[in-house]
Amino acid sequence: MSWIREIEAGNADGELLRIYKSIEKSRGKISNIMKVHSLNSGAMRHHLALYVHLALGDPPLSRWEREAIAVAVSEENRCNYCITHHREALE
Repeated sequence: MSWIREIEAGNADGELLRIYKSIEKSRGKISNIMKVHSLNSGAMRHHLALYVHLALGDPPLSRWEREAIAVAVSEENRCNYCITHHREALE
C-alpha cells in the first residue's frame, strides 16, 4: 500500500474497472505499482502498455530472460518491491 490514495477494484468503474478486469484476467491480481495510477486511468493504461511492450514485446529475449534481468536490476537497486514482483513473474 502506498501513501497515494488508491481505488480498489471493488470500488472501480468505467475505464478503471475495465483495466482492472483485464489485469486480473491476465495476471491474476492487480499489482501495487498499477494501483497507484488508479486516480488517473489514462496513466495506468499507458504504464501498462509500456510494461507489456517491454516485458512481452518482440524477441530476441524471452519473457523469462526479461524478468530475470528485471530481478537482477531490482536487486542492484535494492528495491524489495520490484524484486518480489519480478520473481513472482518468473514463477
